[in-house]
Amino acid sequence: QVRLVESGGGPVQPGGSLRLSCEVSDSQYFENYAIGWFRQAPGKEREEILCIDSVDGSLTYVDSVKVRFTISRDNAKNSAYLQMNDLKPEDTAVYFCAKSRYTYYTGTSLGDYDTWGQGTQVTVSA
Repeated sequence: QVRLVESGGGPVQPGGSLRLSCEVSDSQYFENYAIGWFRQAPGKEREEILCIDSVDGSLTYVDSVKVRFTISRDNAKNSAYLQMNDLKPEDTAVYFCAKSRYTYYTGTSLGDYDTWGQGTQVTVSA
């Protein structure tokens, strides 16, 4: 089974930056799939943040992070990255990466992502 592993989370002060990494175990399940970053805050449902497709690298994002966050992918390393800048306390959550269920997927729906990492905690506080 393909595995996804997130890293790079941790505590950070408001206004700070973090770069999260998502490594996929097999290129067969990376190159032609969308990779999404999602987060789940305490007591809340998991929500989509940013997704990047495998066709042309187009991004899809939620309004609250579209200026501050960006996503990229490196096919040679089977990895995707979430660069988070100007972090705010409301960004505190467990962050997950996931692979789309279908090849060449360009959407962000939670139900269309079928393989998830274990998550990495991001805590933004003074």
